[in-house]
Amino acid sequence: MQIMTTGQATVETLLRHGIDTVYAVPGVHNDHLFDALYHASNRIRVIHARHEQAAGYMAMGAALATGRPQILSVVPGPGLLNASAALLTAHATGAPVVALVGQIRQAHIDRGYGNLHELHDQLGVLRRVTKFCARINSPSEAPELVARAIHQACSGRTRPTALECAIDVWGQKGPVVIADPVPPSFPPVDEEAVAAAASLLSFSKRPLIVVGSGAQDAAAEVRALAERLEAPVVSFRRGQGVLAGNHRLSVPVPIGHRLWREADVVLGIGTRVFMQQESWGVDRDMAILRIDVDPEEPDRFRKADRAMIGDAAATLRVLLDKLPPEPRASRADELAAHRAWLAQRLKGLEPQLGFLRAMRAALPEDGILVDEVTQVGFASRVAFPVSRPRSFISTYQDNLGYGYGTALGVKAACPDRAVLSIAGDGGFAYQAMELATAVLHRLAVVVLVFDDGKFGNVQRIQATQFGNRLIACDLANPDFVRFAESFGVAAFRAHTPADLEIALRQAFALGAPALVHVPVGEMPSVWDLIRLPRVRG
Repeated sequence: MQIMTTGQATVETLLRHGIDTVYAVPGVHNDHLFDALYHASNRIRVIHARHEQAAGYMAMGAALATGRPQILSVVPGPGLLNASAALLTAHATGAPVVALVGQIRQAHIDRGYGNLHELHDQLGVLRRVTKFCARINSPSEAPELVARAIHQACSGRTRPTALECAIDVWGQKGPVVIADPVPPSFPPVDEEAVAAAASLLSFSKRPLIVVGSGAQDAAAEVRALAERLEAPVVSFRRGQGVLAGNHRLSVPVPIGHRLWREADVVLGIGTRVFMQQESWGVDRDMAILRIDVDPEEPDRFRKADRAMIGDAAATLRVLLDKLPPEPRASRADELAAHRAWLAQRLKGLEPQLGFLRAMRAALPEDGILVDEVTQVGFASRVAFPVSRPRSFISTYQDNLGYGYGTALGVKAACPDRAVLSIAGDGGFAYQAMELATAVLHRLAVVVLVFDDGKFGNVQRIQATQFGNRLIACDLANPDFVRFAESFGVAAFRAHTPADLEIALRQAFALGAPALVHVPVGEMPSVWDLIRLPRVRG
């Protein structure tokens, strides 16, 4: 037992759990926590952003790229609310972010006295965007609560957690016992459910596998299963890279939609199977099998015919043991015909396809792409090859402007890998000032800004669905090259895919923050390859 402040006990517990980074915007409510971080600065670093939103997205990006818990610290009230979009997005994407949030004086909480940064029922706000939250009331409580918040964030369905601590509690001293890490917990494999699923898969004629973010740490098992069953694997956004995009059985969403018509058994692994069940349709001739760590998921939409609750990798290993080892007839010719069809369909998707080819050529094989709400970002979800897990960072919340801060967190957590952030001019402006953060902390993200001078997707919808009645979609932009250079960031301008590949290669070679500005006009829509019609049921 040691005498420590609450802040010191919190930091020591983080260190005991292998945490080496805190993403933050400091402030008076958390002064004693940051003083503790200062005294441990040889063991833990603080990466501070210019806005709490960016700090939250940085923590989320680091969590998504590594699968490991990441720490966010912000002041209460406005600070928390500024970061709440990132916490909501982390909740949606299953990112294990642990938020350490300040509070007003302990005795004044929820009294309505009008304290600086006072937010009524702040814990209630946190409950809406986290899996677990609590208040640290004393130094002795800090280690156990920090350990519990980390454990909860990483167990079962990974999601954010949060702890709040009052301004006058962070500095309190008292006896503490630093808590040891507890390994994440997952439901045991349901052998009976797996055996029933194996029976259905054994007799399937046209099996199909759909993978999501919950399969990111089960890549080897997914590949083994796909090859055993000769089953195509459909991926989209955060499912990309679970099976390498160049694998003979890996197919993007448009081809998955064509295969869905005749699939007799579908296995969803770590995915809601939302697009398929909600939009493509299901019927009695299709069995739906689900592997999901969250017991609430398999019964959404249509009740799964077989639900296997548990960790994806562990469940798949048991499933593979229960399947017959005999190889199945190759579906190579069938899939080659589908790929030829898709290649023809993609020909109309220029200049996006040319830009994506340039990006793929310049980004190293192990590089990480962070997509955004922009036309090239939309196209990347069906036409950008991804070769390994956790290399395509995306979120189904699709909130404009999340990309650059997220990419900074990815780079902070993966310093030896190239990181490319793509954005439109509208989305990039949300966090453009974080170029300063990239420079200060030497985060060598290359950001690619496609500039059409408008909220392009908003204008497209107004033009096509509202009789071209355009409102609130035009933008006044800076010269992005000069803007970046004013922060000391190397900047390039590219007008064509060929220009872009050259600029990206030069930018990555710098090993420093960089920006590439690409002026563009209106681009063809990719949505007819994503929002696909019902084909069953």
